[in-house]
Amino acid sequence: MHKDIIAMTRQELERYQVIEGTLRRDVTQAKAGELLGLSERHIRRLVKRVRLKGIRGLVHGNRGRPSPRKMSPELVERIGSIIGERYPDFTPLHAAEKLWERHKVRVSREKVRRIMMAKGLWKRPRRRKEDHIWRERKPHLGEMVQLDGSHHEWLEKRGPKLVLMGYVDDATGRLFDRFYDHEGIYPAMDSLRAPVYRALRASPEYLSG
Repeated sequence: MHKDIIAMTRQELERYQVIEGTLRRDVTQAKAGELLGLSERHIRRLVKRVRLKGIRGLVHGNRGRPSPRKMSPELVERIGSIIGERYPDFTPLHAAEKLWERHKVRVSREKVRRIMMAKGLWKRPRRRKEDHIWRERKPHLGEMVQLDGSHHEWLEKRGPKLVLMGYVDDATGRLFDRFYDHEGIYPAMDSLRAPVYRALRASPEYLSG
């Protein structure tokens, strides 16, 4: 004797186990709702279904049935033939429009795209990489200074953690740096007005500019 195989999702199986517990009176309906994240009203509906149909009461009724919205193979073949014969160079959007305008076949652009790709009439366009345009460096020393802080145990656990504040002059690429105990507005402004500024002013490029 062959037994029917019932396909269930994990969620449906968990629901059945909890609902079965309520039927055995091991779990109250309020507790079942709390466990499953459902209202007591919904739990009562599920209990009624299981009483009437058993485990099948929790399985979705459309499982195993073909979708009513699924397109027939004959229509798919017809659409592919029309596009291949009359609109092979069209995009999926334009092909879908012509199918409706001239052939009274209403189909979504996405479905047309999938049919065209299956028939070799359309390829997914590659995204063009945007050309990276390098910004020109500033013409004068000190005109633009970029800064950042690097947090690291620079003293190798022989002292406190420090932040290395680094400064790069955009025009020359020269690097200046200085240690601080934290990263913030004060270290940034202090370095700009003191060592970095003095280094810039003492440089030949600055004097000659």
